[in-house]
Amino acid sequence: MIRPALASDAPQLLSLMRGLARFEGYDDRFAVTVEALLERGFAAERPPEFTAWVAELDGSLVGYAVIYVIPYTFDLRPTVVLKELFIDEAARGRNFGHGLMNAVVEHARSLNARLLRWQVLPDNTAARNFYRQHGGAVDSDWENWCIDLDR
Repeated sequence: MIRPALASDAPQLLSLMRGLARFEGYDDRFAVTVEALLERGFAAERPPEFTAWVAELDGSLVGYAVIYVIPYTFDLRPTVVLKELFIDEAARGRNFGHGLMNAVVEHARSLNARLLRWQVLPDNTAARNFYRQHGGAVDSDWENWCIDLDR
């Protein structure tokens, strides 16, 4: 089952996020806590900084997708950024990823977004193939650049 994440999902969601951090190699810098998830995504007193969906199997979360929205760009339409999509290794191959991606695409369309953007590690061939199945393609118009402000 694919559904929007709830505040009560925060502990299991955090566990999956740690799994992604291990997979992508930044677990030593992973700083997210249950409290941070609750404050930034589920607090009643302020707008959420992200939206998340979860994949649930037999009462346990086995995957998730997190997005944030850039309210407008040059065309005055939002851009949705898929920040993370992760399926626990034991649940892969059961279409949870497709369900999560479809939920994200549907949400982006409901916002009248023109673009849905995300990043993929260059050597993650499985992810690249997965996203191609959903119509994704490498954005050859732009390069990713950054400044590490902690340096």
